[in-house]
Amino acid sequence: MANGLNDTKGSSVAGDAAVSRLFAGGTVLCDGAMGTMLYARGIFINRCYDELNLSQPELVREIHAEYLQAGAEVIETNTFGGNAFRLEMHGLKDKVREINVAGVKLARECVNQIREKQASEAFVAAAIGPLGVRLEPLGKVGLDEARAAFAQQIRALVEGGPGVGADLLVIETMTSLAEAEQAILAARSVAPEVPVVVMMTVDEEGNCLDGSSAETAAIKLTDWGADALGCNCSAGPATVLSVIERMRPVTDKPLAAMPNAGIPRAVEGRTIYLTSPEYMASFTRKLVKAGASIVGGCCGTTPSYTRAMKSSLRALEAMEGGVQVMELGRADSSKAAIKAASKVDPPALSQRSKIGAMVAAGEFVTMVEIVPPKGIDCSKELDGAEMLHRLGVDAINVPDSPRASARMSAQSLCVQIQQHVGIETILHYTCRDRNVLSIQSDLLGASSIGLKNILCLTGDPPKLGNYPNATAVFDVDAIGLVNVVHNLNYGLDIGKNSIGESTGFTISVAANPGVQDMDQEVRRFAFKVEAGAEFAITQPVFDLRVLEEFLRRIEGFRIPVIAGIWPLTSLRNAEFMKNDLRVSMPEGIIARMAAVATPEAARAEGVKIAQEMLAEARPMVQGVQVSAPFGRYSVAADVLGLSGNDEEGLVEVA
Repeated sequence: MANGLNDTKGSSVAGDAAVSRLFAGGTVLCDGAMGTMLYARGIFINRCYDELNLSQPELVREIHAEYLQAGAEVIETNTFGGNAFRLEMHGLKDKVREINVAGVKLARECVNQIREKQASEAFVAAAIGPLGVRLEPLGKVGLDEARAAFAQQIRALVEGGPGVGADLLVIETMTSLAEAEQAILAARSVAPEVPVVVMMTVDEEGNCLDGSSAETAAIKLTDWGADALGCNCSAGPATVLSVIERMRPVTDKPLAAMPNAGIPRAVEGRTIYLTSPEYMASFTRKLVKAGASIVGGCCGTTPSYTRAMKSSLRALEAMEGGVQVMELGRADSSKAAIKAASKVDPPALSQRSKIGAMVAAGEFVTMVEIVPPKGIDCSKELDGAEMLHRLGVDAINVPDSPRASARMSAQSLCVQIQQHVGIETILHYTCRDRNVLSIQSDLLGASSIGLKNILCLTGDPPKLGNYPNATAVFDVDAIGLVNVVHNLNYGLDIGKNSIGESTGFTISVAANPGVQDMDQEVRRFAFKVEAGAEFAITQPVFDLRVLEEFLRRIEGFRIPVIAGIWPLTSLRNAEFMKNDLRVSMPEGIIARMAAVATPEAARAEGVKIAQEMLAEARPMVQGVQVSAPFGRYSVAADVLGLSGNDEEGLVEVA
């Protein structure tokens, strides 16, 4: 049955009549899992399975042959993880070409052999899996780097051209549409004549793991030029069937379905897929009736599954008299009903918050940091915020479990300060304790309860705190977090799906002018600005030369900078800042703190030094954040030149 593919402008399928049969509407059976078969033969899971193309080629060849004998018309190369990023984990980054060329050669030998012995036609599909790293905006790997890695692998997979290189490319188990797009772009740039099948993996609800719906995935993959598209791996045949049913109305491309043999279960220490070949075979008929024309298996499936699926397809052909059971063709009305996520314009910076308005207007901003308590009583913190508000401080910064300590949540204290005191807060938000789902939930909740200023931080590792064995998450770092918040400001969630309206956050980031590796700090700062940062707050500054140098280095991507000021309390405090926190601390300041005779005199000298820093930094920056050491909020007020000494006894925290 024709599906219009060969009439599509720019299609890569029309050039090879034999290969184009795979995309002409009839049902095509692909093989099953390679990894499952290798594991069953005693290959430990920590081995690089792709490298077996070089070290144990006969083993790989045997598995290909078994699938062909079971009735598979398409076999995938043992190259799922054959990209530079994944191979680097095994010390094999320099063998990308060698491993992929060998993988295609092994599959080609088996296909040629089956043609000679059984006079039946079979095809080599190059398996291309995810890179195994997070891409921007959630990770550190740029889209251009990802595209280059895919191109490097694909170039090796198609080396030698028709009859030698792969017949088609199968980009599979894609967890995000952003990565799938880069793989497609790479394929089109390197091998525009080779057809491309792209399959996403989904959760139990049938949505892509980046949050995109099955319908959105189908529309985008079609628009990006996939010759066929669909779903593989996932939670089993029932889930994949639901995805095919959702994709069919919104694309006229052939659909591919290759589910796992169900969800793996741990049984007496072994991981077992409980879905039987017969059950998979029954779903194969359902998948074809739902519109899939390319079917096969993924994790947990073996040649016995392929054999059962082949029998099921033969029975279906007999019942239908060889006529395809479902007419293909995009339902334009359905596509129109599935609207791709569209951005909404966030409010102007001046309209999002008081701090946003001051930053936008170029006014000098004053902030004081209030650390959440270690218990549930925050009355002293609220009293401190009230005093600072009364004295004219513009905003309160609330750290998120600084130094990886267990404290009241920063979000809770921010809400209480705004509700009970009325002064605006800046929520420090770290990536340490939250995955990307929790981050999104927290930020949506923060916006809904009136928190409008976010300081995006990576966060201190748990080993620095009082629970060093606690696990950290770090799904993203500060750069990825800025991207997430920026997208939410444009009404888009992590999967670029619409959330309806802007969260309206004012986005700030941290900067450390005194860090040892200044080149790395400047690079990361540039990425933060590119991601959407609107102003920055520095770590404590004691050396004005360091601040001046940092500001000079960021001139090309300068955003408003708020200088961090820390009033020292003692010589020991100064030495801790210098040696433990690696803050740039001039010897002159150490000498001044060493020269005082009493604790009271030390605190007074610390305030004096902080005032000098503020006065000298003021012409260079757009504001100042003053820390309140040991909860002495009146000390912070003194640094700012405000009258707060009469409040000392009320708000000081030991």
